[in-house]
Amino acid sequence: MSNLDLKPAAHLCGGNGRTGPVRDVQPGKQVPLGESTVVRRLLPNLGRRMVGAWCFVDHYGPDDIADEPGMQVPPHPHMGLQTVSWLREGEVLHRDSLGSLQTVRPRELGLMTSGRAIAHSEESPRGHAPLLHGAQLWVALPGEHRDAAPAFEHHDDLPVITGGGLTATVILGELAGATSPGTTYSPLAGADLTLAAGTDTRLPLDPDFEYAALTISGESDIDGVRLAPGALLYLGCGRSELPLRATSDSSLLLIGGEPFEEDIVMWWNFIGRTHQDIEEARTDWMTGSRFGTVHGYDGARLPAPELPAVALKARGRVR
Repeated sequence: MSNLDLKPAAHLCGGNGRTGPVRDVQPGKQVPLGESTVVRRLLPNLGRRMVGAWCFVDHYGPDDIADEPGMQVPPHPHMGLQTVSWLREGEVLHRDSLGSLQTVRPRELGLMTSGRAIAHSEESPRGHAPLLHGAQLWVALPGEHRDAAPAFEHHDDLPVITGGGLTATVILGELAGATSPGTTYSPLAGADLTLAAGTDTRLPLDPDFEYAALTISGESDIDGVRLAPGALLYLGCGRSELPLRATSDSSLLLIGGEPFEEDIVMWWNFIGRTHQDIEEARTDWMTGSRFGTVHGYDGARLPAPELPAVALKARGRVR
């Protein structure tokens, strides 16, 4: 998925961000995406740029698109990151410059590694389901892998953890001894948690990871904090377990990983280490080189915004 902001800010991320356990609620913001979708952008935000290697989280829906085109994101480039597509309702058709053509459905993992360069589009198929609900997340690639060969993976059989009213699908990385088949390049955790009414349980965590949670539907008590959709709860490091309670059916996403030690620059749909990295990527996209061509999308590709007048600099991960 693309960042469609016509004047994207330079997100200055990375660096050592280890903390102890915290309960820091950080609001998201409403951002239009394509023709008919509005997302809640939860990461990066004003207080935090990354959680582990997770550097971007959009939550959208549930939206009634029965009489709408639904998601329509034209071909656009990525560099230096992985995109994670996760659906609760609806379908999204993925096309990319490798020739991949895949419909991603609820509770299936669509994982694209951009590495040195890739382009893709995302759209609701014709004859799509009436509701669209899901999340798009990005993972920053560490320096030794940021020029990796681009790739796309689709996994429709993910590990599930159950017990005490909790059902947890491991999307990416590892959680409570279960490991996703998706390729990772740094220690990560990403999971979809469903809590039945009356749940009162504790989820094992890795104390070396930092974590954050966001509510998908309903309201959950996460370590005593009531969290409704539209906000991110940053939980810090040093936790061996996470108390979870729900008085009604609810669901949330949990993301985590070892704090990302590198400084990075994230601008538009690119992650680099210097202004020159970003400038070269933008030029290559606008001149039609390096990123390849997405075939089959009915529409023009997305032009890159203008770079800011000042040089982009990599700084610390927390403002």
